[in-house]
Amino acid sequence: MLKKTLIAASAISLSAFALTACGGDSDSDSKGEDSGGAITMGFAQVGAESGWRTANTKSIEESADAEGVDLKFTDAQGKQENQIQAIRSYIQQKVDVIAFSPVVETGWDAVLQEAKAANIPVILTDRAVDSEDTSLYKTFLGSDFVVEGEKAGQWLVDNAADSDTNGDGKINVVQLEGTTGAAPAIDRAEGFASTTGSEPTIEVTASQTGDFTRDGGKQVMESFLQSDDTIDVVYAHNDDMGLGAIEAIEAAGKKPGVDIKIITVDAVKDGMTALAEGKINFIVECNPLLGPQLMDLAEKVVAGEEVEPRVLTEEGTFDQEQAKAALPDRQY
Repeated sequence: MLKKTLIAASAISLSAFALTACGGDSDSDSKGEDSGGAITMGFAQVGAESGWRTANTKSIEESADAEGVDLKFTDAQGKQENQIQAIRSYIQQKVDVIAFSPVVETGWDAVLQEAKAANIPVILTDRAVDSEDTSLYKTFLGSDFVVEGEKAGQWLVDNAADSDTNGDGKINVVQLEGTTGAAPAIDRAEGFASTTGSEPTIEVTASQTGDFTRDGGKQVMESFLQSDDTIDVVYAHNDDMGLGAIEAIEAAGKKPGVDIKIITVDAVKDGMTALAEGKINFIVECNPLLGPQLMDLAEKVVAGEEVEPRVLTEEGTFDQEQAKAALPDRQY
């Protein structure tokens, strides 16, 4: 499967603004002719479901403009069929390169085979696909979501003594999952489970998708609170769902960050602000500013250069004091 292949592949860890190593064997002698030598990129975005995604889109659009890339952009509104339609449209338009962030992991082989047959290289960004045929894409640019889940779980293990807010000797965790079938939802849950499994007092008592949205996180958390009054910790797969959970916790008369600890992933400004205020306890960073690296990779694959099969972004973690220090200069 692709995820296992990617993990096994040699990886480069770079900052969001670093240049990437070289790229693929694309047949691209005539690329860019219709746009006066400029590269034409078709990009199919997941949607605008979160602050992270908005920052990701802005980074891609600004970087394309800065590099003179002719960007054809589509918002799939969270639907795989819309992304597939957009990719087929890009193939018909004979763009030089296609990039997209898959809504879900599976179901891409047919359309990617069409792109390959048209000699249009494909770059995966932010999310991977689950396919045994790794020739269907040139590279995957993004985070290691399993590692993000592991970092979240390790913080809970390290802070287990302070996380038993009910004082019953157990740490009851509810998990707000991302979109069902999406790579970050699958991997962040896997990484968290693999790390917290070493601590017998930690148990995930409920887990449900909030679809990476603030409203989704709020609604699921309201349901959890109505059915369980022993919740110690919320683990949200992104900041937006965690922020929605905060609203539900406060509406229930409890204090987020104190009565119920909160761990999230992303580190967008709204999440970092809540962390600085003590409403979130720990955030694992997932850097959305992939634009510069994506444009660099696009230029390389269109030129027929070799690129690494897996290009990682450099990311950290934040506690309350670190969030306070980082916020004044935060770009997203």
